[in-house]
This record gives sequence, C-alpha cells and structure tokens, in this order.
Amino acid sequence: MKKQRMKAVALSTVLSAGALVGSVAVADETLEQILQVGEAKTTMAQESQRRIDRLAQETEDLMQQFKVVNKEIEGLRTYNSQLERQIDAQLRVLNDLDQSIEQVTVIERQIQPLVLKMLDALEQFVRLDMPFHLDERLARIQTLQENQDRADISVAEKFRQVLEAYRIESEYGRFLDTYRDTLEVDGQEREVNILRVGRVSLMYQTTDTERQGAWDSEQEAWVELDDSYRNSILKGLRIARDQAAQDIMMLAIQAPEAAQ
Repeated sequence: MKKQRMKAVALSTVLSAGALVGSVAVADETLEQILQVGEAKTTMAQESQRRIDRLAQETEDLMQQFKVVNKEIEGLRTYNSQLERQIDAQLRVLNDLDQSIEQVTVIERQIQPLVLKMLDALEQFVRLDMPFHLDERLARIQTLQENQDRADISVAEKFRQVLEAYRIESEYGRFLDTYRDTLEVDGQEREVNILRVGRVSLMYQTTDTERQGAWDSEQEAWVELDDSYRNSILKGLRIARDQAAQDIMMLAIQAPEAAQ
C-alpha cells in the first residue's frame, strides 16, 4: 500500500512538473510574440514618423516656393501695371502721330504752291535788283526751281532751301563787297572793280582808276561819274578788302522817290 501511494505521489509530481514546463514554454512563446508585435509597432511608428517628417519638410519647401512665387507674382503685377501705363502713353503718342501725319499731308499740299510762289517772287526781285553777282544769284534760283520736280528731296527740304536763298539775299544788304567784273565802258569791254555798299549803292572803277560809274535803277544802266568820286571809290574798295578802317565815304545814291 505504501509503495502504491509513493508511486502515485511520484507520478503526480512528474505530471505537475511537466505541466509547469509546458506552461513556461507557452509563456515564452507568448512573450516572444508580444516582443515581435512591439518591435513591429515600433518599426511602423518610426516609418510613420519618417513619413511625417518628410511630409513636413515637403510642406515647408512648398510653403517657401509659394512665398517666392507669390513675390514674383506681385512683382509681375507691378511690372504689368507699369507696362500698361507705358502702353497707354505710347498709344496716345501714336494717336498724336497719326493726327500729325494727317496734318503734315495737308501742310505739304499747301507748302508746295507756296514754295513755287516764293521762288517766282525771288527771281523777279533779283532781276529788278542791282545787277551784282547776277549770274550767281540767278543760277541759285534756277537750281531751286529744278529741285521742285525731284522726288528724292522732301517738301521740308525744298522749303528750307528757299528760305536759305532768301537769307542770302537779305545778307547782301548788310555788308560792303567788292569783286572783279567786265563792263562796257565807252563802247569797249573794260575790266573793272565793283564796289557794292549793301543795296544803297553799286559803283565801278576801271583798274587804272581813270573811269568810274554807278548803277542807275531808273535807267537800268551804268552811268558815268565824274572824277570827284574817284578817291571815295578807292577808299571804299580798300575798306571792302579790309585794307583800311571804316570811314565816311561819298557815294552815288539815287534820291528816293515819292510814295504814290
């Protein structure tokens, strides 16, 4: 009996020890699974944090890009606004130019007849004026008349040339002038010195100083002067050549006509 009890106790002890060992093995396996799950969650959490950090950085980068682009947009708006003002100003200028072109066309149509009339009047004036540098003056007018038919010269340039001719004619009345010419004196061609005192008097003296004369506008001819004018004409010739200081001269001047 005692032996059977002891066997029973021993068997019970063995069974308890086996059950304990089995429980420990199960507990170890469960703990391993728990640790693996924890590690997996940690890994997932780390990956999630990296994604969060990456998204946060991308968001920050996008925000910076947005700020830069926004500044560029503001700058472009300001630039476009300035361009719009410039374009408006240019459109106004173009409009003014269009109106000016239309006016220029009208003015050109009016200037051309005026230029022709001015040339005709200038030619008539030169032919009625004292005959000094006559060939040169008439040749200038003829050139201007020929230029009127040239298409390569603008109307403005033609007008300027005519005004220049008028200016030259005006200058003739302001200064003393002397030059050599050939005139008929006593039926013979003689070389003479011409003395012009503005448009007040036009006189000549032969190179030997023996004969002298003056232009008579009424007769439209040269008339002879007596010897009393010889020294005055000589003095005038020296003054015109800058060989003597300006001084009082006795000139042959026609008496003014009474106004009609």
